[in-house]
Amino acid sequence: MRTILAELEQWLAAGERVALAVVVQARRPAPRPAGSWLAVTASGKIAGSVSTGCVENAVVQEAQALLAGRSARVLHYAPADENGWEVGLTCGGEIEVHVTQFTPVHAHLLAALRRGETVALVTSLAGRGHLLAWEDGRQEGNPALAEALAGAFPGPQAVRRATAQGECFVQTFTPPPVLNIVGAVHLAQLLARLAAVAGYRTRIIDPRPLWNTPERFPTAATRVLAWPQEALTPPFLRPSDAVVVLAHDPKFDVPALAAALRSPVGYIGLLGSRRTQAHRQEALRERGFTPADLARIHGPVGFRLGASFEAIATGIMAEIVAAHNGKLPLSSG
Repeated sequence: MRTILAELEQWLAAGERVALAVVVQARRPAPRPAGSWLAVTASGKIAGSVSTGCVENAVVQEAQALLAGRSARVLHYAPADENGWEVGLTCGGEIEVHVTQFTPVHAHLLAALRRGETVALVTSLAGRGHLLAWEDGRQEGNPALAEALAGAFPGPQAVRRATAQGECFVQTFTPPPVLNIVGAVHLAQLLARLAAVAGYRTRIIDPRPLWNTPERFPTAATRVLAWPQEALTPPFLRPSDAVVVLAHDPKFDVPALAAALRSPVGYIGLLGSRRTQAHRQEALRERGFTPADLARIHGPVGFRLGASFEAIATGIMAEIVAAHNGKLPLSSG
């Protein structure tokens, strides 16, 4: 939902009527996981996806039929037949997609996502509406669906549940992961752009006002004019977050790495040659960090994709995403 947030807001501001489709079940090698969203307007605008394209057209037609008066429903898509004429999943997977009209509960969801809040959305697959809930107990929508909220927090999750009110789909939205980039260098500009595409909220940490500017980092969510030991604080160092140190200067590198190693942050990367890595690790050992601590540092940072800045930035972002998804060991350097 967060990936189509801006488009939904634009459409709603323009008075468009919107239908929403979400994958509520994904079996075998489905192209998109449960919780993947597609939005469709009555005028034919489309955002998001529920597959890699094999069933999108059919879902769009269903969504527009719903906007024309059809009731909300759950659609089932299985593999295509041999000739490929039937609507189906050519990947061999199987998905179920719920299609419904955009409601005031969804409007509250968009506002909560824009504020970076953790919320859970319950969608009744039996036609009983929706319920939006916060961790502090606030709710909007049909309170009869509250039974489905058991275990929804802290999230994230996207699960289908049987309740006394019938089957429900429960999706818990958590704030996007944060990529803390230490050093407002040219490589950081490229990495910040890629991070935005990958769904990360980027913080550029550098005390130098001539370097850390909105013109140089237009896609960054936050620019922090401070030293890394001041900026790397617990709210931005969760297990889902990342720290990448690009300054190539011990005055930045060592304090940044020390702050990251004292936190549960999920990924720590350091730019620099093997020699630079050895120097930084020696400085950290002098501060009391153990070999197990230092093994958390990915250095030299990123997959080796080439020597250009573009290739280096791509390799860094690829390694961060792989680590986030549990697709590589703790240290790949």
